[in-house]
Amino acid sequence: MSSISTPLVAAPAGSKFAGHGVAVLLLAVSAFVIVTTEFIIVGLLPSLARDLGISISVAGQLVTLFAFTVMLAGPFLTAMLSHFERKRLFVTILLIFAGANALAAAAPDIWILGLARFLPALALPVFWGTASETAGELAGPEKAGKAVANVYLGISGAMVLGIPLGTLASTAFGWRGTFWGLSGLSLLMAVLLFVVMPTLARPARVKLAEQARILKDPYFLGNVVLSVIVFTAMFTAYTYLADMLEQIAHIPSGEVGWWLMGFGIVGLAGNWLGGHFVARGPLLVTAITSLVLAIGMAATTLVAGSHGWLAVALAVWGIANTALYPICQVRVMQSASHAQALAGTLNVSMANAGIGLGAIIGGSVILHLGLAGVGHVAAAIAILAVLVTPLVASLKGRKGA
Repeated sequence: MSSISTPLVAAPAGSKFAGHGVAVLLLAVSAFVIVTTEFIIVGLLPSLARDLGISISVAGQLVTLFAFTVMLAGPFLTAMLSHFERKRLFVTILLIFAGANALAAAAPDIWILGLARFLPALALPVFWGTASETAGELAGPEKAGKAVANVYLGISGAMVLGIPLGTLASTAFGWRGTFWGLSGLSLLMAVLLFVVMPTLARPARVKLAEQARILKDPYFLGNVVLSVIVFTAMFTAYTYLADMLEQIAHIPSGEVGWWLMGFGIVGLAGNWLGGHFVARGPLLVTAITSLVLAIGMAATTLVAGSHGWLAVALAVWGIANTALYPICQVRVMQSASHAQALAGTLNVSMANAGIGLGAIIGGSVILHLGLAGVGHVAAAIAILAVLVTPLVASLKGRKGA
């Protein structure tokens, strides 16, 4: 990997791209579909595990497979492909998602389902790394900020609502029906983008070597490690939340989706709070939010017998969980002395490392301690993040080798 594309420059005011608001909207919806494909598996784990005759911990490794593929392939593939003409790139990515989701829907066993999860995991970071800046170019300089925010709204919406929507769809149509639906939506978005989106100039390449100097910065690396710990804590429990609601809180399977929907809606408030408060000190806000996350995850198991208190605990968990998405992204990008686009991509990759590691740890906890232990172990990892935060702060100003 010797180069990475520069961020796209917004089109001049009055240019032929300035009025393409529909194309920006389609990118936002595409972002929702693509990121929902990653996270939706969490809500489907109980039903697909039963259908395929595997344990919930084995099914959980589908989350690990997707996350680790994004982690390992993301920076390399984004660097290799992000200079491609964007219309062709996005249409190709959505066609990959359409085919992969169709394969998942028809999968006869865990191995074919694993392949169906591996393929879109290769394409997701490329879309994530290029969609927002493309939206800015399409909108023009006066509306670039709003266009980028719209794409991120699609991503955030998928993170917090994709799982509950998938769970509800699974209840109505089965987990295979959910994947068929995602396949159809991906194909529809590919067609609409092909028809609506203009052909853009190919972005120029710049050498990666200069940008990669951030990898020698101890403070930046410390912030990246902190993101891994935070996302490990989040997904040690979040991966198995649907099963926890069924098995521990005894929520009927047909109602689990509505509980997850509430978790996601509350999480939207967390997304706003995280973006609002992170400016007051990214490391301090990370520590406080991680502590709140630990309290919410641990309390959920303790009060599972009372649905009223369970709703309160889930609200605390959901707010902190979703607030940490923008907090971690802003914190890591601000810790980079330069090459913030590369820093953001690396944070997404390392966040996926935490997602995959969390799924592994949660599955191991279920095997050895039972499902009831997942929330407590996840809370302990969140406390570790709190303790690591001042150590990361102490690295600021130090020079790497």
